[in-house]
Amino acid sequence: MKSQLTTGNLLYLHGVGKNGAAPVLLELANEVDYAPSLMARIILERFLQEHEETPPSKSVINSLLRDPSQIPDGVLANQVYQCTVNDCCYGPLVDCIKHAIGHEHEILLRDLLLEKNLSFLDEDQLRAKGYDKTPDFILQVPIAVEGHIIHWIESKASFGDECSHHAYLHDQFWSYWNRFGPGLVIYWYGFIQELDCNRERGILLKACFPTDIVTLCHGAAAP
Repeated sequence: MKSQLTTGNLLYLHGVGKNGAAPVLLELANEVDYAPSLMARIILERFLQEHEETPPSKSVINSLLRDPSQIPDGVLANQVYQCTVNDCCYGPLVDCIKHAIGHEHEILLRDLLLEKNLSFLDEDQLRAKGYDKTPDFILQVPIAVEGHIIHWIESKASFGDECSHHAYLHDQFWSYWNRFGPGLVIYWYGFIQELDCNRERGILLKACFPTDIVTLCHGAAAP
């Protein structure tokens, strides 16, 4: 791997030496079938290691990728910019798009909760109360969905594949379950059905907002 990075760095230096305005780094990434933003990160890290007294931190790297104009080398800044704006899978531009889509679906979920007259606390309100890891919404009065009690709802504007779902379980969902009890995760773009295997343990998966909600009032009115 180290030799590959060294080779890539040499190819980059040779390319920009011939024509600094050409998309050398982007073409190199495409040639080796590597994400342009990740290639830009590698070359940027190597550049900073050679020009700084201390190894660059992750936050510094991310800041430079978001705003390449901060990179002290003008040629490298242009090369990094070309990579980030032409990467459809990774990088700061894609992160911004994902964040905007995620926020849009959180607003959609909020509107649906209000439409159903469900009382809730959102993530900002929970953080103000001192919680560090919080789902998008905590229901102040639990509901039942398909026979399962729900205390919280998390919105995911993505497809629930095996890799991402297991990461979410480890990093988020089980933490929510430990603190707030059973909850519901909405994967707005669908999910692999076999992943919905933790219902009895307290985590329910849906691809849309549930229509068969049973509220406390409904339960009290039942004979």
